[in-house]
Amino acid sequence: MFDYDVIFIGSGHACWHGAITLVSAGKKVAIIDRGAIGGTCTNYGCDAKILLDGPFEYVSGLKNYKDICIDSAPAIGWSGLMKYKKAQIGVLPVGLEAMLTSMGIVIKKGHATLKDEHTVTVNKESISGEYIVIGTGMRSAQMNIPGREHLHNSKDFLDLDDMPDRIVFAGAGVISMEFASMALTLGKNVTLIECSNKALVSYPEQYVDRLTDKMKSEGAKFHFAEFISEIEKKNGEYIVHTQSGLAVACDYVMDTTGRVANVEDLGLEELGIESSHHGIGVDEHLRTAVKNIYASGDVVYKEIPRLTPTAAFESEYIAAHILGKEQKPIQYPAVPSVVFTLPRIAQVGVKVKEAETIPEKYRIARVPYSQTMLWLAKNEKDIDITFIFDKSNCLVGAAVYGSEAGTWIDVLTLIINQKLTADQLKNIIFSFPTSTYGLISFLISQSAMSQ
Repeated sequence: MFDYDVIFIGSGHACWHGAITLVSAGKKVAIIDRGAIGGTCTNYGCDAKILLDGPFEYVSGLKNYKDICIDSAPAIGWSGLMKYKKAQIGVLPVGLEAMLTSMGIVIKKGHATLKDEHTVTVNKESISGEYIVIGTGMRSAQMNIPGREHLHNSKDFLDLDDMPDRIVFAGAGVISMEFASMALTLGKNVTLIECSNKALVSYPEQYVDRLTDKMKSEGAKFHFAEFISEIEKKNGEYIVHTQSGLAVACDYVMDTTGRVANVEDLGLEELGIESSHHGIGVDEHLRTAVKNIYASGDVVYKEIPRLTPTAAFESEYIAAHILGKEQKPIQYPAVPSVVFTLPRIAQVGVKVKEAETIPEKYRIARVPYSQTMLWLAKNEKDIDITFIFDKSNCLVGAAVYGSEAGTWIDVLTLIINQKLTADQLKNIIFSFPTSTYGLISFLISQSAMSQ
């Protein structure tokens, strides 16, 4: 007899969604976490970022009307915004914990270690579960270089009371490009040092180049194919040195060179569970080498995008598998991803580069949205959409550059996953005049071009 039916190690989206489903089905459930309930996304990740992004999005939109009816966009007070962020985000873990406990889920605070395939120790207490789910997520990586003690991560940045005047970002991935967009809007001096030859390597090159050029016009300095070798503190400032001899003075250094899985000190190796800094190895049912122990969310070693909705999807799948409601291997739908820069870049399904390399399988249609519907685009002059169709003329992929990219990619994701045809879309009445109506109109017209 076990103390619990299911024990979750972690309390983020990779865990609590499934925990609610299981406890609602009558299962006895426990959640163990050594940090704030809700994990990274809720406390110092996605939620904090999008809250802080709000006024930047408005200011960016107002700038589109410069020389038409707006003389100057309002200034953003970062300190006041940060106080608002701390007040709003600070209550989320308390509220989530209260909700989970009210449903009957037992919360235990502390570090969890697997003692055997059914037993977990926390705060010197041993508890047993028929099933165990590991959802410990990932954390910011840190470069192993001299002066590494001067580096800051995304959690630090999202808690800054005052924005530094000169910032160096080590890396030009999603996190650094998003944060740099905000700093540039505040008029700060921004430098990005990236070891590869471009920013945002997994996103469409033409959109990344367009965004990079825009950020350069705002004052950003990009240094590609550069490797940071040392951070030196000198005369009250920091000097970032690279292997090629580049030296950049700044007030704050952000390490955004990647993330590593939280797999240390869990007892995985002792149980024969495969893991590395990339994550935990699982089978097609998200089970580890020990079949009653699952892994969920960012800690899973996988190719599918590590995103909050993906973690929640996996958590629900595991719950269904434990309940016997789903015995098929996990099948991921098309997963959208968005870079919340100013403007946004989004993509879903078949990527542009893949479609370009297999022209016999895919057809690419590019739509310069603003050139036709500038009035509907709120005077945003460089909105661009890429549709990718298969040979049966079904939409299988898309990419968007523009402020509405996040909303639009969700609509296109629905169309892709439901395999909606142009004829079916014609039989749906959308609101007008909205930018989404324009998006659907373009999609229908591009689909018709090959018929």
